[in-house]
Amino acid sequence: MGKYENIIHLGRPCDSNHKPMSMHNRAAQFAPFDALTGFGGRIYESSRLTKERIELCEEQKLEINQKMRLIQEHINERVEVSITYFVPDETKDGGAYRTVTGVVHKIDEYDERVRLEDNTCIAFDDILGLDGHLFAESGE
Repeated sequence: MGKYENIIHLGRPCDSNHKPMSMHNRAAQFAPFDALTGFGGRIYESSRLTKERIELCEEQKLEINQKMRLIQEHINERVEVSITYFVPDETKDGGAYRTVTGVVHKIDEYDERVRLEDNTCIAFDDILGLDGHLFAESGE
């Protein structure tokens, strides 16, 4: 006979002075203990990957500028383009590349931004690529 064989099959003791604890409260006693509050968030943040900004060569910049001029010439035709651009991360080095498709509302040369009809604003320096039917027709 083992050391605890005589008590292993006994029921739960009941005390008339104290009510049994609810299952929720009993489970809470065994919940994980977060000794370092907020540390889990920091671990997640440090493991989150970002991409480095790609620096375009002069030839690529020239190609984007030519496409911007072509868009400007046809702005009244409600030109729809897909723009791939860099979005800097707010909390760490690097960022992410996004592609948005929309109708160009305005090319603001003073602020160096492209504004789409959905009010998305993209800085010229953040643009990695432009694509659309306008460029295919012109051979660019």
